[in-house]
Amino acid sequence: MKISYKPKLPKTSLPIVIIGAGGIVKDAHLPAYKKAGFDVHGITNRTRERAEKLASAYTIPNVYDTVTEAVEKAPKNAVYDITIMPEKFVETLEQLPDGAGVLIQKPMGDYYWQSKEILEVCRRKKLNAAINCQLRFAPYVGAARDIINKGLIGEVYDMEVRVTVETPWELFPHVMVHPRLEIQYHSIHYVDLIRSFLGNPKSVLAKTLKHPAKELSSSRTTLLMDYGDTLHAVINTNHDHSFGPDEQESFIKWEGTKGVIKAKMGLLMDYPDGVPDHFRYCIQEGDKPQWKTIELEGSWFPDAFVGTMSSLMRYQTGETKILETSVEDVIKTMAVVEAAYKSSDKGGVSVADQLDDYPKLKLK
Repeated sequence: MKISYKPKLPKTSLPIVIIGAGGIVKDAHLPAYKKAGFDVHGITNRTRERAEKLASAYTIPNVYDTVTEAVEKAPKNAVYDITIMPEKFVETLEQLPDGAGVLIQKPMGDYYWQSKEILEVCRRKKLNAAINCQLRFAPYVGAARDIINKGLIGEVYDMEVRVTVETPWELFPHVMVHPRLEIQYHSIHYVDLIRSFLGNPKSVLAKTLKHPAKELSSSRTTLLMDYGDTLHAVINTNHDHSFGPDEQESFIKWEGTKGVIKAKMGLLMDYPDGVPDHFRYCIQEGDKPQWKTIELEGSWFPDAFVGTMSSLMRYQTGETKILETSVEDVIKTMAVVEAAYKSSDKGGVSVADQLDDYPKLKLK
């Protein structure tokens, strides 16, 4: 079976100016752009030395001291790749030329009020702005979307993301101290992914939890997105499974009325080295289900980052009228994230309250 899963590259590539020189730029953005043949015109960072190091490694011709200088010296058709921390997004966006194309690192703000500020400045400056929710463009996601769009597994009635791994949060020192760690910086990927397949949920039930022996604000989450009484969508994450690789899991599963797809996300297992991805599907044909494997090129890192930048370039040049992961769309992902935190804080229905009429059955 022939599957289309790679993102469309722009017919006309635009020069990229990168604002920020953190680990994600080194590990994903620059390798992806090199692979796609994109032109990185310049880079700037609060610490110039870090920008110079990446410029040397990837033959970037220009290193700038400030965002202002980068904008002043950028080509008129440049697109901007913002990879700094969310609290700096608004002041950075304010410095960009009106109407510019810009790819903003996820999340779209640390809190929902910041998300709305980012949306407001993008609207006011008429920026063609997208959020780098790149999981939508991972090879196994693209393959699953193609199979589903062709109707091969029928009507999707169940979508599940399960992650049981040991995550080395210490690799992200600025992130690991965040008061909204797990959903805001990790499960947000899956919230956005599920929305991209199933649309916006009616409501959310969630609980995000700490580990008793760690200082992290949260490291495990169960999140249920309500799509009515037949469509089930759930996210289960556990970043504390420090018992070796044998029972670790990291997958996305789509079940439909005619078949099922299961994609192993190898990146998250033994991160950052990862293990190979695995893409399998089963379509009901005859009495005995037969699972088949498809070998896909690439993985989440760095290949998915080609997709988000390609989408922005194609929109900016008029090749497409659809801007994937636009701020207008991802604000809805942030609304789901905010609802999840409110659900987690509020808690569920009290069991003890149900026993008020039966004093002898009080819970201990």
